[in-house]
Amino acid sequence: MDLWQLQIFCKVIELKSFSKAALAVHLSQPTVSSHIKDLEQHFDCILIDRLARQAVPTQSGKILYRYAKQLLRLRDEAEKALADYHGRYQGDLPIGGSTIPGNYLLPRIIGTFKNRYPQVRLHLAVGDTREIVAKVFRGEVEMGLIGARDDERHLMYTAIATDTMRLIVPPTHRWHQRLSVHVDELRAEPLIVRELGSGTRRAFEQGLHKIDRKLEDFNIMAEMGSTTAVLQAIKCGMGISILSLLAVKEDQRQGRLQALDIEGLTLERQLYLIRDKRRTASPLARVFQNHLFESLQSACEDAVSGEAGHRTPGGGGFSE
Repeated sequence: MDLWQLQIFCKVIELKSFSKAALAVHLSQPTVSSHIKDLEQHFDCILIDRLARQAVPTQSGKILYRYAKQLLRLRDEAEKALADYHGRYQGDLPIGGSTIPGNYLLPRIIGTFKNRYPQVRLHLAVGDTREIVAKVFRGEVEMGLIGARDDERHLMYTAIATDTMRLIVPPTHRWHQRLSVHVDELRAEPLIVRELGSGTRRAFEQGLHKIDRKLEDFNIMAEMGSTTAVLQAIKCGMGISILSLLAVKEDQRQGRLQALDIEGLTLERQLYLIRDKRRTASPLARVFQNHLFESLQSACEDAVSGEAGHRTPGGGGFSE
């Protein structure tokens, strides 16, 4: 038994397929099968059952998988620790981001980090806030960047930037020449919201709660599972929505969407870096975290200043 065999074994379990695992580790399927057979001979038990075209771990396989992941994690930590000691940063760093930071902030930050540390391989998982919290809790990613706090007590939350949200309308909407609307004017408008578990939706609901309003007071036209879907729905005239300025920056610049203030409603939220308090941060994670702190605040400030730049100074409407 060696660590390479354990890595192949874990890949088969995670992908539920010998053929997919073979592609992932750049080996032939017979070679992968041979490595699994060697492990089964070593432990003198069946580790994986082939059921309904899926590779399913036996109870023995589940036990081995748990320990194999710990061994592989220790291997990665050892490599990163030695690289840190010698001033070299290399290896894999899995991170997560909820929809807004995952789609509109982290890719650029990862790019500048890679320019500085080309030997590092970053793996970015994007999902809603609830999904990223779960991935950090399970140890699937080492850290996450999300837009709302959760109740998971084992996680450590660090507020690192402010994300500003606005009411987003298409240029065909009757409000397109206005700079702001009152929150009560929204009641009759067809409103598109994100799905349960989204940090954007949670921040909107928390803002409403502070002024004794609730989401049910509004005309909810649709719930959508991604910011991209909401943006397309707005452009098609389905309705309007509350979104982060980070998500609409390019559409504003091109004149495809416009952002309005909502009088009586605060639409700012914190972006949180989350880690599991029970796990020691790897040297590579600490380096990336420092880079994240350097990069993130300026990106959020740029989104706000860019939004203001599209408005006509001192009057209604937006500059062309």
